[in-house]
Amino acid sequence: MVGKGVLLEALDAPDVERVTTVGRRATGLAHPKLVEVVHADMTDLAPIAGKLRGHDACFYCLGVTSAGMKEPDYAHVTYDYTIEAAERFLGASPDSVFTYVSGRGTDSTEKGRTMWARVKGRTENTLLEMPFRAAYMFRPGVIKQERGVRSRTGLYQAFYAVGKPLVWAMEKTSPDSVTSTRRLGLAMLQVAATTPREHILETPAINRLAEERARTR
Repeated sequence: MVGKGVLLEALDAPDVERVTTVGRRATGLAHPKLVEVVHADMTDLAPIAGKLRGHDACFYCLGVTSAGMKEPDYAHVTYDYTIEAAERFLGASPDSVFTYVSGRGTDSTEKGRTMWARVKGRTENTLLEMPFRAAYMFRPGVIKQERGVRSRTGLYQAFYAVGKPLVWAMEKTSPDSVTSTRRLGLAMLQVAATTPREHILETPAINRLAEERARTR
């Protein structure tokens, strides 16, 4: 869901020359800027490493819900996939920015009781130690769907279908708790362009960066 939102904003951005997507399925979009790489094994990106060269930023949006998963399985997707992608991208495009979609409540100490928060915290900490030009951890809370974006996770999409009025109400009454797929995309483009000092970004910072980006377009 987040990846689709970011992709749409990147394709629309006049200062973005090329967008390469890597995923197990094609996006279904066609655009002159878009280069699609379909790759089945996300634990081994060596065969496609050459296609990652020459990029200024990686917007890493792959993720899975922890519901019903044991920690080793969740960590395999959340940590192993991410670090494999980060290492391959860093090797191919060393002077680059890396953004990671984490979540509100992520545990930077890696010692809390909540499994997903510990694993996300370990992932964040490892990424922040890597020698990218800059790395940014995005911790959104509630994400409003925009521009026709939908979640491929059935449980999440069911929530959005039923809870849409609630999300809109929360945005009015508590704007610091809600961002959107569009604002996430704009904020990622903004950090790639400006490399701000703040590297862990909660919803208020995400929305502020999105507003800055929107003003410069």
